[in-house]
Amino acid sequence: MQIILHVQRFLNGKQWIQDYSVELETGMTVLAALMKIKETIDPTLTFTASCRSSICGACGVRVNGNALLACEVLVEDLAKRYNTQVLTVEPLANFTVLRDLIVDWKPKYEKLKKIKPALQPKDEFSITTGCKQSRDDFKKYNKNSECILCGACVSECNKSTADSSDFLDPFIFARAQKFVADSRDKDPVAHLDPAVKEGLWKCMNCQECATKCPKGLNPAEDIEKLRIATFKRKLPSNAGSDHAQAFYDDVHDTGRLNEMKLGLKTEGLKSALRIPVAYRLMRVGKLAPLEQTEAIPEIEKVRTIMAAAKEEK
Repeated sequence: MQIILHVQRFLNGKQWIQDYSVELETGMTVLAALMKIKETIDPTLTFTASCRSSICGACGVRVNGNALLACEVLVEDLAKRYNTQVLTVEPLANFTVLRDLIVDWKPKYEKLKKIKPALQPKDEFSITTGCKQSRDDFKKYNKNSECILCGACVSECNKSTADSSDFLDPFIFARAQKFVADSRDKDPVAHLDPAVKEGLWKCMNCQECATKCPKGLNPAEDIEKLRIATFKRKLPSNAGSDHAQAFYDDVHDTGRLNEMKLGLKTEGLKSALRIPVAYRLMRVGKLAPLEQTEAIPEIEKVRTIMAAAKEEK
């Protein structure tokens, strides 16, 4: 069976789609198809790859708009998934493209430096004994050690697509959480504080980073854990944390949200700038400024659930 690959090409500021016809072979991965094109059809096609074993993360690309590792996904499976013999291969999104399927990682690495991505061992550390920790403490961060910097989470992140200037990439937040959760680190705030200042509360919670990670990691969950850590460590509040606290207080107090007060609790007097929006909401019955919020009959059950959840965290 012939498979047609629509490959996005980039060279010297120009871009175009180039079609390649490849004879499908049993067990052919996307990377194998690209290599066959380069070796037998077009030696100018450029992409990156190294281990071919889902370890290095170098071969991240997008196929039909979804990020994946080219070395681990079979062309046959993609053809069945999309019910087509035509697949579009593009470079990862939310990166600057250097050539064809190669993207520039340097700006991402510069961002990564902001959260001090290295363990800062406690004072009791020694060359001979190291820093001891329990198995349970080890499990809190061990999973995040599996990140291979493939860029899939960045490519699919809706916040990065909308505006990445005030937002660290998902894998960077995950790396920050790794050190915040590590009991051997003497200064978790050194990793946490930069994350807060660089968009921790601006995640859209779209979960794309979790669904696309080839290693099954969950940066969105790591972002939630970092947010919880800001409260536990009593870091200075901001609009994001104030909004979360306002939600928590309303649900704890009455089991309902008081949307009229939510803006005031979150933004203070700045919320006055949203008066036109509030007026439109009142016209359609979404806001009732004079209505008193009474506690629901099952409020004690709600508080019990919240207390249990807080204890679990």
